Amino acid sequence: MKDTDVSQLGPQAAYEAYLADGRFMIQRAASTGEYVFWPKVTSPSGATDLEWVEAKGTGTVYAITVNRARSGAYNVALIELDEGVRMMSTLPGVETAEIGARVRARIEDAEEGPRVVFDLAGEDAA
Repeated sequence: MKDTDVSQLGPQAAYEAYLADGRFMIQRAASTGEYVFWPKVTSPSGATDLEWVEAKGTGTVYAITVNRARSGAYNVALIELDEGVRMMSTLPGVETAEIGARVRARIEDAEEGPRVVFDLAGEDAA
């Protein structure tokens, strides 16, 4: 795995570069400790000293919906990361999951590039 130099990239490009390097990174304001996701240049509280930190990769299902089509069913989930931020994703391999179910992130190669998806963790995986 290479070290990703994101010093000359904007927030979105930096996030994508980290994913391409196999790393799930989010931002944190150094002055306040506030985590930020989706990548931005300022935090919701106005802090501009954002740094990239490795996400724990764990969280809970905050909301989920199942979309059914003739080609099959897939879900769209809102995941609350343990850092306190929320992100949209999916739980491949399952149709749905309970609200509050524990999940673990992984990076999956998709047609449009690498993306973060989640798998059920622990007892919720049974």
